[in-house]
Amino acid sequence: MKSTLSLLATGATLIVLLATWFDARVQNTLDPRIAAYDKGAATIDVSKYPADMQARYKLFSSRCSKCHTPARAINCEFALEDEWERYVKRMMRKPGSGISAADGKEIYEFLAFDSKTRKKALYEKKLKEIK
Repeated sequence: MKSTLSLLATGATLIVLLATWFDARVQNTLDPRIAAYDKGAATIDVSKYPADMQARYKLFSSRCSKCHTPARAINCEFALEDEWERYVKRMMRKPGSGISAADGKEIYEFLAFDSKTRKKALYEKKLKEIK
């Protein structure tokens, strides 16, 4: 019995060590550009946004912080609708994201609105580049 418990404890310790090692490797291999986004502002003042966008912002903040800091999406260079559509769909496919199709639509609508508002200059610049 003691040997079984000892073996289980050793196995659990090994799993924790491997998980810690893997997490450190992932953090060290993070693209420097993405790491810079993560260090930026992690919130948006949405007090002047319409009520429906404020609600969508809360959904965005809660869902998108499960896997990474909201700062990543807030500070990235995405601005156009198709960029956000691809990004949100990719995040929906991540295991454990908790982003349903309905949530994904709401998050996308918030990010598209925010880009046209807070990132207006970037949005217009990118729009001109594709025309």
